[in-house]
Amino acid sequence: MAKRVHEVWKGNNIFFLGGRLIFGPDARSLLVTLLLIIAPVVIFCVFVARHLRHQFSTYNAGYAIIVAAIVFTIHVLGLLLLTSSRDPGIVPRNSHPPEEEFRYDTSASVEVGGRQTPSLQFPRTKEVMVNGLPIRVKYCDTCMLYRPPRCSHCSICNNCVERFDHHCPWVGQCIGMRNYRYFFCFVSSAALLCIYVFSISAFYIKVLMDDHKGTVWKAMKESPASVILMGYSFISLWFVGGLTGFHLYLISTNQTTYENFRYRADNRINVYDRGCLNNFFEVFCTKVKPSKNNFRALVQEESQRPPVPTSRDAEQEETGDDRRMKVEDDLDIGGDLLKISQRHNIEDIEADIRSRGSDVPRQNSSEGDSVLGSDRRGPAVQPETTRHPSWGRSGSWEIGNEGNFATPKEAFQ
Repeated sequence: MAKRVHEVWKGNNIFFLGGRLIFGPDARSLLVTLLLIIAPVVIFCVFVARHLRHQFSTYNAGYAIIVAAIVFTIHVLGLLLLTSSRDPGIVPRNSHPPEEEFRYDTSASVEVGGRQTPSLQFPRTKEVMVNGLPIRVKYCDTCMLYRPPRCSHCSICNNCVERFDHHCPWVGQCIGMRNYRYFFCFVSSAALLCIYVFSISAFYIKVLMDDHKGTVWKAMKESPASVILMGYSFISLWFVGGLTGFHLYLISTNQTTYENFRYRADNRINVYDRGCLNNFFEVFCTKVKPSKNNFRALVQEESQRPPVPTSRDAEQEETGDDRRMKVEDDLDIGGDLLKISQRHNIEDIEADIRSRGSDVPRQNSSEGDSVLGSDRRGPAVQPETTRHPSWGRSGSWEIGNEGNFATPKEAFQ
């Protein structure tokens, strides 16, 4: 049975509802974030807003405090879900390196089988043009692709993400091109919710002071929940409020958190900055690009591609061929040598040489006869070394001073 993409996904993501929702590997931290948002709001509605229902007599306007808190909380939770459960802009990884980027480096060639073979090189970076300026992009070994501009590989999710900002553990997801807008709205909305809870809690303390005509300390003893909520909202506002201000600066200058922290000291020219208004327009008023991944699609069976041969493989292949040829030649030479060594007299040797006359040139055969004849006459004549290429495929035979056949040169070297 064919599997779906989310079932064989090589990243560290967690999928729900058959691939409709995608989370990061630390999605459990999302439960902590939900608790930090929902629990204070519940305490606020029960111990603060409930006592303010009849504080405003006109059309029971006090109920609006509870309704506003609930609606605001649902809005924040919806933004949190949109941030953490959608594809942040994952670039689909390749099943093999891009072959069009391979090149042969002739300067680093190696000698294989008597010829020069260029070594296979793969460029680690290449330049692309962005707004008329060259930008260097890197090759990702994990995803086997050249990362688009502003793309980076998240080591936690194990994915390349377009316009990578950072990996947020509080939402359990990478923040990238497709969810940055929702992330900023979530953070800023959470900051406004903290301000709202803090303000209404302080207002309730003021109401208690007016009703009982007491001091602020008596009012705080009357409603300790308001004090706790004010302290909690104040501390939370330092985090989400500071994060909101920081990202407002990043949006106005068209930077990402990754770029700001990595290239801040390099004094590089920001080729993406198009002016403050255009930068805000790009983030909030442009259409979110569709995902490049269909996690519910069936996996397409891809035929196995042969590996790209390298110079080392070619060298091993050539060396293997040479060794096989040499072994075969040595076996043939050894067989001929065994047959010749079994001859018991010189006449058998002459007969064997004449039987090979069809393969040996006539002049070489006559030279062999003359040498053998001189060997019969005595040791006074010094025989010359003659070579008969037909007696061996890769070696040569030599006739020694005693008239015996010497060992083939290449067979025993």
